[in-house]
Amino acid sequence: MRRAVRVTVAASAGFYPLLYGAGLPVPALYALFAPIAVGLLSPIPGSGRQRASVMLRALPVALALVTLGTLLAVDTWAAVVGMLVVGFLLAFAAVGGPRPAGAGPGLQLFYILACFPPYAPESLGERLVGLTAGLLLLAACEVLLPDPPAASYRDRLADALDEAARGAAPGGVPPEKLREAGVKLRLSAVPPAERPAGAGRTDRALEQAGRTVRRLLNQLATLAEAPPAAADPASAALLERVARLCATCARLLRSGGDPPVAGDLETAMRDFQAERVRRASGPSGERPPVAVERRQSRVLALAESARMAEITTGIAAHGRPTEPAVPHELFWYAELSTPRLWARRVLGNVTFRSVLFQNAVRTALGLAAARAVAGSLDLAHGFWVLLAVLTLGRTTAGATWQAVRRAVAGNAAGALVAGALLIWLGPHTDVYAALLAPVMLVAFALGPLLGVAYAQGLFTLVVAIAFAQIEPVTWRLSEARMIDVVTGSVIGLLCGLLAWPAGARREVRRAMAELLRSCAALVEPTAQALLERPGGSRAAPRTLPGVHRFHLAEAAYAQYRSESPSAPEDARTDWHAMLIVASHMLLGAHWLPRFGLRPGPGATDEAVARVRATASELVAEADRIASRLTGGRPEPARRTAPEAGPPTPLSVDLEVWLTSLAQELARIEASLTPPYGPDARDTSAGAGAGAVRPGPRDDRER
Repeated sequence: MRRAVRVTVAASAGFYPLLYGAGLPVPALYALFAPIAVGLLSPIPGSGRQRASVMLRALPVALALVTLGTLLAVDTWAAVVGMLVVGFLLAFAAVGGPRPAGAGPGLQLFYILACFPPYAPESLGERLVGLTAGLLLLAACEVLLPDPPAASYRDRLADALDEAARGAAPGGVPPEKLREAGVKLRLSAVPPAERPAGAGRTDRALEQAGRTVRRLLNQLATLAEAPPAAADPASAALLERVARLCATCARLLRSGGDPPVAGDLETAMRDFQAERVRRASGPSGERPPVAVERRQSRVLALAESARMAEITTGIAAHGRPTEPAVPHELFWYAELSTPRLWARRVLGNVTFRSVLFQNAVRTALGLAAARAVAGSLDLAHGFWVLLAVLTLGRTTAGATWQAVRRAVAGNAAGALVAGALLIWLGPHTDVYAALLAPVMLVAFALGPLLGVAYAQGLFTLVVAIAFAQIEPVTWRLSEARMIDVVTGSVIGLLCGLLAWPAGARREVRRAMAELLRSCAALVEPTAQALLERPGGSRAAPRTLPGVHRFHLAEAAYAQYRSESPSAPEDARTDWHAMLIVASHMLLGAHWLPRFGLRPGPGATDEAVARVRATASELVAEADRIASRLTGGRPEPARRTAPEAGPPTPLSVDLEVWLTSLAQELARIEASLTPPYGPDARDTSAGAGAGAVRPGPRDDRER
């Protein structure tokens, strides 16, 4: 309703004075159309001030596009070539994030409106005046009638860090509450305007911090669920440091307070690990119980997550790392300049594997084809053909077909009502003037709520009432709009069928499958490096291929989140968790061969073989999930977690790492499975491998 009021007030404030006060129909048309194009048909996200800022920065581009369209209207094929170039560039601008992506359709419409006959370069000044008035009025309405502010991703991250601080402190937080706090950091749970989707260091750091803090919260939940162990002052002291660090990072994100002391937590972690190694390699009487060693390993792992959260929040707050960002493979962006990061973002998407590139090509071809058809057939009001292509086109063929079916039905109903109204009222422009504002308010408020059919039908009525005031019209105006919408719908549907009909869904599944396979390949070499006898080689596995796949998967995930899920299972699938488990594998491959506790001298070949078998099963499980993502139907396999291993494990650190990976993979596979039915599985951290869930666990699943 607020959006409808803003657009209606801005459109009316420009249209009525210019048409009835100044007697200028061309500026009045552009002043009416500009707020509708940018305020209604362009989903610019953000607060009122953010949207107003985007509109003001887009105003020079809009003026240039109207100028270009006016000049290229001299010839149909000149306008078609211009449409091809403009369509691609504005659609590809989505690489800049949700705000440029949202402004793109409105800017497209300014070129589209100007590039149709009549060729009238002498009216260019009037067009620019009307456009400027409409956008300035809409920007003012955005500031004066803003939407309620939404929590920023920075605030969500600070809240999650506060929850982690409470979870690490004595008394703790219930495990389910910790996991719920982590789920709120998934990009699917964040409004598009607040998602850290930019290419700069700050947005990249915020996105990485979200994954890191979610992993930290899951680790704290797992620690809280572990069986009680004997008194462990060293772990308690390290957890206290983690709690203080998380609270400090939360304050840093909220108010820019003093950052944590650089390197303080890492020094504490090294001292903690040195003491563990000393006691583990000392006399048997000094070695702590296995339960304590497992707890210490879990505490050290979550402290590493807190250290990474410290680095990422420092980059997000200051724009640069405040301490050495290691491992460098995961913080590759930290030292690069903003222009280089943007160049990598743009060049990385100039490929047919990029969903943004696919969408830009599909949009440009559809708009150019529509302009060629409308110009060749000399369709009256051919502008509506391109408007239909732009507003009804979706990133998948199925979604486009659904939109087209409803739009054609809605336009048919709207055309009948508009035709009857034009016949009944005739040339009485005073009645049309009285009807326009209330009809716009109703159409713009109810259309988005009731769906595409109602939106198209009501918009047809608005168009008929507006044009009836600018020039004499008959009921054939409704007929012309119906023909144009059907023509544009057919063109848009053909483009959707012929050009990448699956949208981002197929690409994100393929990228995540390749990521899981690439990172899972590190599990067995990491286990082997840690199981080497004293004096053996401890070379860490090569992580560069996994890091490369990680970057590709991050990009595919960000692109996928820019479009609506095309199937319920896609909305349920936990893509965020796949990035987390891959990051966990990369971190383990980096740190464990260097600092993990190694087997004692009494290790048997049988125990070594058991650990290797567990690592192989985890690799097979990751491959099974990857096969499901890419459409395969692998045989069900029972997951084996090493938590039920020997009373004295070969390496507690390796055991804890493998156990954590097994639990994370179990949660991921559960998100691929319908929440009810015979294949539904328990995803709780304490569930046994392959345990069948007895039934729905909450009202959402019921």
